Amino acid sequence: MSYGVGPVAGAQCGYPYGGGSSLGFILVLFILLVIIIRSVWL
Repeated sequence: MSYGVGPVAGAQCGYPYGGGSSLGFILVLFILLVIIIRSVWL
């Protein structure tokens, strides 16, 4: 599961997971969390 420019940066650095992919993963988790919270409260 990789999103945005993270996978490209990680591949260029020679690592499967770079700082960019980690940031993208956290961002996706945050968006999913917001959607879940909104669906629960609504």
